[in-house]
Amino acid sequence: MSDKMVTIFVDGHATVVDPSRNLLEACAQAGVNVPTLCYLKDVSANASCGVCVVEVEGARSLVRSCVGRVSEGMKIATSSPRVLRARKNAVELLLANHPTDCLVCARNGSCELQSTAEKLGVRKVRFPRTRKPATIDESTDGIVRDNDKCILCGRCVAVCSEVQTVSAIQLAGRGIRTHVATFMDRGLGTSPCVQCGQCSVVCPTGAITERDETEAVWKALAQSGRTTIVQTAPAIRASLGEALGMKPGSLVTGKMVAALRRLGFDRVFDTQFAADLTIMEEGNELIRRLTQGGKLPMITSCSPGWINFIETFYPALLGHLSTCKSPQQMFGAVAKSYYAEKAGLAPESISVASIMPCTAKKHEARRPEMRGAFEYWRAKGATKPGESYYDVDWALTTRELARMVKRAGIDIESLPEEDFDDPLGRSTGAATIFGTTGGVMEAALRTVYEVVTGKALPSLDFEAVRGLEGIKKAEVDLNGTIVRVAVAHTLKNARIILDEIAAGASPYHFIEVMTCPGGCIGGGGQPVLIDLEKRLARNKAMYVEDLRLGMRKSHENASVQALYADFLGEPLGHLSHELLHTEYAPREV
Repeated sequence: MSDKMVTIFVDGHATVVDPSRNLLEACAQAGVNVPTLCYLKDVSANASCGVCVVEVEGARSLVRSCVGRVSEGMKIATSSPRVLRARKNAVELLLANHPTDCLVCARNGSCELQSTAEKLGVRKVRFPRTRKPATIDESTDGIVRDNDKCILCGRCVAVCSEVQTVSAIQLAGRGIRTHVATFMDRGLGTSPCVQCGQCSVVCPTGAITERDETEAVWKALAQSGRTTIVQTAPAIRASLGEALGMKPGSLVTGKMVAALRRLGFDRVFDTQFAADLTIMEEGNELIRRLTQGGKLPMITSCSPGWINFIETFYPALLGHLSTCKSPQQMFGAVAKSYYAEKAGLAPESISVASIMPCTAKKHEARRPEMRGAFEYWRAKGATKPGESYYDVDWALTTRELARMVKRAGIDIESLPEEDFDDPLGRSTGAATIFGTTGGVMEAALRTVYEVVTGKALPSLDFEAVRGLEGIKKAEVDLNGTIVRVAVAHTLKNARIILDEIAAGASPYHFIEVMTCPGGCIGGGGQPVLIDLEKRLARNKAMYVEDLRLGMRKSHENASVQALYADFLGEPLGHLSHELLHTEYAPREV
């Protein structure tokens, strides 16, 4: 904020503002929300849509407020006849080339173009279509692009290139041929796209969405003789309520369980169980690398968009990754092996659905190496599932689950709190905080410290790795050995960490990387229109749940202890290696 403030007049009312602010922000401070379709704070400000125009006294032309700057004494009119006419024209021009399938669009009700047209009173479109219909891009497991619905706002391009540094898409062509394109227009599947889904979160329309798998899940739920299991990622309990109209950060853990049972799932388990299991494996892997030799720094491997990124851009550094599968995949492998035996279920009769904050989880579930349970049963010579048998059958986003809840007519706020099923539903607070940046690191340190030192931690709260700063650093004393750790979220920050490793200049022993802003709370499958305040609310909810669970250390989870005693044997043992660990390979695009 500037030391010298300025006074401006918005619709005749004086307002004191910071001169570094744009007109859009200044008007908002004055109580006027100027509509916009291309501007998104900290992501995009290219003034392409023309909807945010205002009239500035003395200026010959209308000013696009997302790029215009305030000055002392400036007089701004936000709703003059000239302004309202220009905004309406801009939206009509966008609608001229936009499909009219709003009633069946995935973004119906959350589409910014739809809501802006309503606010501006657009009731007809006076202009002809000028663009040729586009072909839908369905070349990836996680994301679908429909350029017919694209309004060329540039948000997706900006988030992909500036926040994630992937640059899988760019604006191409000129005039009416301008469009968002991959290289040679060959589709996302042949591009460097890591399927993080951040483009789908910032897209104002239905031009980029997750690949919807809800119909397949509905079909499985109705199938006789099939046991449908669902697992819920940590971040879902802090975002599902928001997707269903509750305030951001609402914790709906027990109500979510109740809703899933009413949808028809036979078992409602928690991915947090597998998060605790991940800490047991990953924590012991770190200890082994520190004490017996191994490639350092070790980097977490829970975030599939991050895995796609390192495989694509830094394949020479793959040896630094933990060999642990993500909690989603650990859960699927355990559910279709250990739980199937325990419950007396034929493995081929089980379907596993995941509720995830992430579009890249859809791709992860289809990776060929994610068939640990299939290999387990084949090795036993028992009843063999089919060749298409994966540990996780479907990975639904928060948005998809919200649509299912709405379709079933379930009022989540009125539901009673219900508990997860046993044994794969028990978890600790350490598992909950997996849902936010720094959480995996903190959960690992809680266990690693006590395993190595044999002492209780003075405090379970590692404040140094919390918060939404891009890269966080800390040191932990393990019986005289100083372990240096780092936490990074967004792939732009991951790139900084990786460049240090590649240059031989990394001072760290253990690094957590999360693909999305804020970690899973800001995932590509979360409710759209996310801003910093919503991320902060979800972040806070994770730590509230951590405290509420009481048991806050992964190694104290009795169900995980029983899993080792009855089935796996020990962390990093033979069966753990077969079911819970994997290898990653360079990805060619």
